[in-house]
Amino acid sequence: MNRFESKYFATAEKMDEALVKLLEKKPFEYITVKELCTEAGVNRSTFYLHYENTRDLLSETAARLTEKFFGVFGTDPNQKGDSGMIRKMDPKELIFIKPEYIIPYLNFMKDNRKVFAVAMKNYDNFEFGNIYGRLFKYFFDPVLEKFDFPESERKYVMTFYLSGINAVVTAWLENDCAESVEEISGIIFRCIMDKRENAV
Repeated sequence: MNRFESKYFATAEKMDEALVKLLEKKPFEYITVKELCTEAGVNRSTFYLHYENTRDLLSETAARLTEKFFGVFGTDPNQKGDSGMIRKMDPKELIFIKPEYIIPYLNFMKDNRKVFAVAMKNYDNFEFGNIYGRLFKYFFDPVLEKFDFPESERKYVMTFYLSGINAVVTAWLENDCAESVEEISGIIFRCIMDKRENAV
């Protein structure tokens, strides 16, 4: 990393931290560039060198937090599951979302709920479909293959499931994570199991 890149990332981290701190005090819509710059200790010109507006910063902050989550999670998001093992399993043994994936994810969302409560309202703008896809695809495709879904249909089936999970998590964030992680994961599992039983 050269000196310019180092300064860029240092500024980006300061801006991310400033946004998170300000979100604890007020709604995103009322946060100004001036406040962000004051909190981060940078000039307005530096802000506009990095971002077009506050929504651009929010998008980057959500993406950077998610990258940190993948690092802590210890999962290669581009890796695919052991499709050979999955092919040998009985369809009734297969589930699309496992506790070891969804529980850490829900804890992560709860810990960063101020950022993601805003970002999830703008699902399409922040490409959360790609985030979910990276998290789950490495075991999702082999399961769909086991259920004999044609390859051309799998993208749409995965979108159906992941959009449902996104809707549940978004509603939970809007409620300031009032329910426990276990309660929300239970709701997600029940929805998915019901759909799975209808599919087989």
